[in-house]
Formats: sequence, C-alpha cells, structure tokens
Amino acid sequence: MTRLVKLSSRLSYSNFLEYFIIGVIVANGILLGLETSPSLVEKYGGVFHWGNQIALGIFIVEAGIKLVAHFPRSHRYFLDGWNVFDFLVIVFALVPATGQFAMVARLARLLRIVRLVSAIQDLRLIVAALVRSIPSVVHVILLMSIVVYIYAIMGYHLFHEHDPENWRNLGVSLLTLFNIITLEGWTEVMNRAMQQHPLAWIYFVSFVVLGTFVVINMFIAIIINNLDEAKRERLEELQSPPSSDQLLREIRATQEALSRLSERLDQDEQK
Repeated sequence: MTRLVKLSSRLSYSNFLEYFIIGVIVANGILLGLETSPSLVEKYGGVFHWGNQIALGIFIVEAGIKLVAHFPRSHRYFLDGWNVFDFLVIVFALVPATGQFAMVARLARLLRIVRLVSAIQDLRLIVAALVRSIPSVVHVILLMSIVVYIYAIMGYHLFHEHDPENWRNLGVSLLTLFNIITLEGWTEVMNRAMQQHPLAWIYFVSFVVLGTFVVINMFIAIIINNLDEAKRERLEELQSPPSSDQLLREIRATQEALSRLSERLDQDEQK
C-alpha cells in the first residue's frame, strides 16, 4: 500500500498527468461539439459514446489517484474546492442518460469542458479574481441600477408621447436604456427623440458616458485589482514554508531515489 501511495503522490503532482488531463478534456470537448451534428451522430454515434466513456473513465482514475495520494488522510482531497468540483463532474456524469434524466445527463457532460478551468492554474487565478470581485461588483451594479432607473423615468416623461415604441412605460424604458448601454443602435433612438427635442442629445450622450464608459471601466478596474491580489496571494503561498505533507512527500521521493541508487551500486559491484 505504501508503494501505491508513493506512486500516486508522484503522479498527482506530475506535469505529465496535468498535461494529459488537459488533452483529454480538450478531446472530450471536441467530441461533445461533434455530437451536435445529426449526420455525424448517425455515422459515428458508437465512437462518440465510447469516447465519452473513456474520458469519464480517465477522470475517475485521476480522482482515484489523487485520493490514494492523500491516504490515510484521503478526506483532505475534498478540502480543495477544485477537487470537489472535479468530483462533482464525475458524479453528474454517472447520472443515467435515459428517461427523465436524459437531458440532465447531456447537460452534465458539458461540465467536463469547464474542467479546463480547474486543470489550468492561470484560469484558476482568473476565476478566483472574479469571485473576489463579486462584493465590489454588486455595489457597482447597485449604483448603475439607480442611474438607469432615474434615466428611465426621465426618458419616459420626455419621449413617451413621440416614441411610444421605446418609451411607452417604465419597463420598456429600462429595456431601451439597457440596449443603449450595449451601444447597439442607440443613435437611432437618439435621432428619433431629437425630432421632438433638439437638445435630447444631452440626455443620451450623458447616459452613454456615465453608464457605459465610467461604469464599465469601474468593472474592469475592480477585476484587475482583484486579479493582482489573487496573484500576490498565490506567490505568497508558493513562498510559504512547506506543509508536513509536502515534506513527507519530498522525504519519500528522496528515499526512493536513494534506494534506486543503492541498488545500482550493488549491481555494479556484483559485475
């Protein structure tokens, strides 16, 4: 059992396993994309099925290797949120793809593609930065909601008689302003409003500047700031003293290297 734990420990932290799993995820993602073609499914449906099953088997083996690597404290595997996500991907993939669960099973297979996030360290940092940004982004969204609400009421009173298609009530006015934030066709709405109010451009330009440029730049600044903090924390983790488990793994690896060297020396002496 000790040998198996050592081998699993070396494999779970090896670059080979990381790159191999990334390759399997990419290949499985391509298969899932090809399955959207009815003609290809008709010709190669069996190949697609076995390809998905092989990928699932590889993911199960990978999870088993990591669990064995943590033996006898295998519960520590679930202390890492990314490991929990990978394990849930496997659990959902085991849902029977028949009956009322067929659609759930098909959608659950798409989570395998999301596993690229857990497999690539840089993507983990980006996701961590996005999660850290949520509290600040909520406040920015609240501020933007207040601005949009005020502008929607103003727009209704100014333009609903002349342009009921875009301003007939508060709900439609909110949708119009949301469309303006995307900068899609907002000049058409402005030109229609300027037919009745020549100074309506002030309303639209001020909203575009405030709602698009200022607020979106605030989103970007928050995310970049949290990305820098996530990178800094990651660097501190790498520079922190090794844990007892890491030291034990290093000692075991050193012992194995010494034992192999000793065996070679014995063989050379016998020759």
